Amino acid sequence: MMRRLWARITGGKQKAHMTPLQPDQLAQMVSMVAATRPDEIGCDACYEQLDRFADLHLAGKNASDAMPLVQDHLDRCAECREEFEALLAALKAEVESA
Repeated sequence: MMRRLWARITGGKQKAHMTPLQPDQLAQMVSMVAATRPDEIGCDACYEQLDRFADLHLAGKNASDAMPLVQDHLDRCAECREEFEALLAALKAEVESA
C-alpha cells in the first residue's frame, strides 16, 4: 500500500535515492494517512471480492450496502476502481451477447 501511495504522490517516478518531499507531496501524504479507517481493506482483499461485488451490482442489488468495505476501497483507490469498471464492462458485454 505504501508503494502505491508513494507512486501516486511522485507520479510513479522511481529514483535510486530518496529526495525530500515537496510541501504539496507531504500535505497529500498526510491527508491520505488521515483519511484511513481502522476497518478498511487493502487492494488484495478488495480484488478478491470484486467479482461478488460486480455480481451484486449487475443483479440490481445495492452492492455498497452489502459490501461497504469494498465500496469504501473503490472510492479511495483509483487502480482498484479501474479494475472494477473493466470487470463490470466485461460482464455487461457478456450478458448482452448472450
